[in-house]
Amino acid sequence: MKGGSQLNVFERMAEFGHEQVIFCHDQGSGMRAIIAVHNTALGPARGGTRYANYASEEDALEDALRLARGMTYKFAWTDMPRGGAKAVLMGSPDADKAVQLRVYGRHVELLAGRFGTGPDYGTGPADIAEIARETRFVWGTGEDLGGTGDSSPFTAEGVMAGILASLDVVFGSPHPRARSVALQGLGAVGGELAERLVAAGATVVGCDVDERRASRFADRLGLTLVAPEAIYEHPCDVFSPNARGGTINQQTIRRLRTRIVAGGANNQLGEPADGHRLHARGILYAPDYVINSAGAYIIAGRGDLGYSDAHVRHAAIAIGDALRLIYRRAAAEDRPTAEIADVIAEERIAAAARSRALAPGPAANGAHA
Repeated sequence: MKGGSQLNVFERMAEFGHEQVIFCHDQGSGMRAIIAVHNTALGPARGGTRYANYASEEDALEDALRLARGMTYKFAWTDMPRGGAKAVLMGSPDADKAVQLRVYGRHVELLAGRFGTGPDYGTGPADIAEIARETRFVWGTGEDLGGTGDSSPFTAEGVMAGILASLDVVFGSPHPRARSVALQGLGAVGGELAERLVAAGATVVGCDVDERRASRFADRLGLTLVAPEAIYEHPCDVFSPNARGGTINQQTIRRLRTRIVAGGANNQLGEPADGHRLHARGILYAPDYVINSAGAYIIAGRGDLGYSDAHVRHAAIAIGDALRLIYRRAAAEDRPTAEIADVIAEERIAAAARSRALAPGPAANGAHA
C-alpha cells in the first residue's frame, strides 16, 4: 500500500462478520471498486452501489463494510429473503463515470447473482442504466426504461410511518400537527419527507449543505432554514437525519434538544456507544436500518423478487409496527433501541443459518462434484 498503510482486511472482516470482500480494478478506465458481502444466511446478497471521492482506500473499505452489515440487518427486518452487501466505487474528478460504471457492471455479472445492486449515494437511475448494460443483477433504472424508478418516495413514506409511531410512543398521539421536526438534509429522501410533514401540519425546520436546494424548499413549503451546524441545537420534537451517516455521535448527542431521533440516513450512529448515549439522555432512537427499509422494497422487493405495488406500500406502513416492537422490548429490558434492533436481527439471521445448515446439500439431490 502507498505510504506503508495497511488495510488489515481480514481483521476488519472478522470485526464486522463479513463473508467476502471483492476488490475490483480496471487499468484502462481506472475503475476501483469494493464489493462487501456481509451475510447470505437469509439469501443472496443485495445492496446499493455508492459512487464517491474517498480520501483513502481505508475510508472506502470502512464505508463498504459498515453499509453492508446495515443491509443484512435491514433485510432481517423485512420479509425479503435476501442477505446484505454494499459496493463503493472510488470516483475521481477526471474519471469517465459512465465507462467506470460499465466496467464495474461486468464485475457484478461475474458474481452470477451472489451479489445484486441498485442506486445509492452518487448513483441515480441513469447510472444504474449504465451498469445494467453489463449485468442482469441490477435494479433501479428509470421507469422510462422499464425499471423500478426512484425509491426515495417510498423510503420517505416508511420514515414518515416511523415518525408517527415514535410520536405516539413519546407523546401519546401519532398526529404530527403542532409537532416540530428538524430535518438534517433536504435531498431525495429528506425533501420527500419535508413534503409529507408540512402537509400533515408539522412545523418543519431544515438545513442542507446545498444552499440553493434548501432555498427552493423554503420558498415552496415555507420551511425555516438554519445553518447545518446549528441544526443540532434547534429545539424540536423530532430530529431527523437524512444526509450522510455518522452525524449522531458523542459530540452532537450532547447538543441535541429533542425527544426523538428518526430519519432516513444510513449508519446514523457514529459508533455503537452512541445508542447508549441517546438512551441515557432519554432520547428515543428509531434504528436507521428499520425506519428506512421501505426503499429496499422497491429495488430488491419489486425489482428482484417481483413484489406487487400493494405489497410494497403495506411494507412501508408496517415500519411503524416494527418500531413499536423494538420500543416495547427496549423499555421492558431498559436497553437502547439500537441494541434491541441488532439483537432481534441477529436472532433472525441465526435462525436462518441453522435452517440452511440442516437443509439437504447438492449431493442429497444426486449432484456430484
